[in-house]
Amino acid sequence: MSVARITRRFADLMSEGRAAFIPYVVAGDPDAETAWRLLKGLPDAGADLIELGLPFSDPMADGPAVQRGAARALEGGMTVVRVLELARRFRAEDSQTPLILMGYFNPILNHGLDAFARDAASACIDGLIMVDVPPAEAEPLADALDARDIALIRLATPTTGDDRLTTIARRTNGLVYV
Repeated sequence: MSVARITRRFADLMSEGRAAFIPYVVAGDPDAETAWRLLKGLPDAGADLIELGLPFSDPMADGPAVQRGAARALEGGMTVVRVLELARRFRAEDSQTPLILMGYFNPILNHGLDAFARDAASACIDGLIMVDVPPAEAEPLADALDARDIALIRLATPTTGDDRLTTIARRTNGLVYV
């Protein structure tokens, strides 16, 4: 269902005339069980979509709070495989709330692009935000995700120019992260 779950959620929000509430939680922070309780409680707290942070050892595009959360998660043994297990556990209880992984490319590349896309699809991940993969270098990742109907969500800023926005929008699915 992946991209369709995101598309459906935004259509519902548009028909309700409201913006989306999209909270972010680092998988495994402060520990795996607490992260699980936070994750499963977010829909009842009003989350329309959820960003699940994939911990990385050098989260250069994140602030101190997320950096510390990623460090705690990694110290607690969080891995790509365990993040996907957490996502499977969530999806077993919630089939409606879109779940988007957000993180850095190195763990995905280390897992293998096709293997990651396969494993993410089996965990019912709807989308992926990779903060350190520019559009010009994302084609292999986009191909792997497209084959599994997982949205590759690109990033833009308020100052992103029209030419760059065109490039960003070319293979973005679900939403553009601004």
